[in-house]
Amino acid sequence: MITVSKEDYLKSILEAESEGEEVISARLANLLKVSPPAVTMALRRLKKDGLVRVEGGGEVRLTATGRKIARKLTLRHHLIERMLTEIFGMPWYAVHDEAERLEHAVSPAFEKKLVEKLGASETCPHGNSFNMLSNSERRKRGLCLLSEAQAKKKYSINAIYERDRKLLEFLDQQGIRPGTHISIQSQNYDSTVTLLIADRLVRLGLTAAKRIWVAAA
Repeated sequence: MITVSKEDYLKSILEAESEGEEVISARLANLLKVSPPAVTMALRRLKKDGLVRVEGGGEVRLTATGRKIARKLTLRHHLIERMLTEIFGMPWYAVHDEAERLEHAVSPAFEKKLVEKLGASETCPHGNSFNMLSNSERRKRGLCLLSEAQAKKKYSINAIYERDRKLLEFLDQQGIRPGTHISIQSQNYDSTVTLLIADRLVRLGLTAAKRIWVAAA
């Protein structure tokens, strides 16, 4: 039986993979805000169900079955985020947390209705694909992290990792959202990056700059 808890673990593993992170027990405990022993017990059940495997170095990998379940939940999360922004007008930085709570309640029939209502779109309000593209897949599409963008060149914000609500609110206050056009003024010695947004200079630290994907204008 696939419980809500199991779905949460599987989706968290998929999300961490897509963000280029090594998925180990300690990271899952941090993401899901549970204790390390709880993660150990959960992984034991997931392994027994054939949904994950744990490599020799402790890295957790999804099996084909586990990945299928995680992708299905990710699609429903994506649809809820779009529903909340496109129909109910919620701000883009607020919808991730709401979708986390609602995604498990979406039935196949409601999922179908959402697709019919919203139409086909690969990206969510944060610019991320429901297919959970890996870093290498993003780079193949010509994207790079803001921390890697070249000085004196123009870019547009393509996608922002969405699990940090405080970061999303901060970026929104700075005028940094998917679709925003920026000009890189400088990559600085202290690992910050200085951007020009419209006629305003914004300086971002490395932590934020590594959570933002950009496309050359």
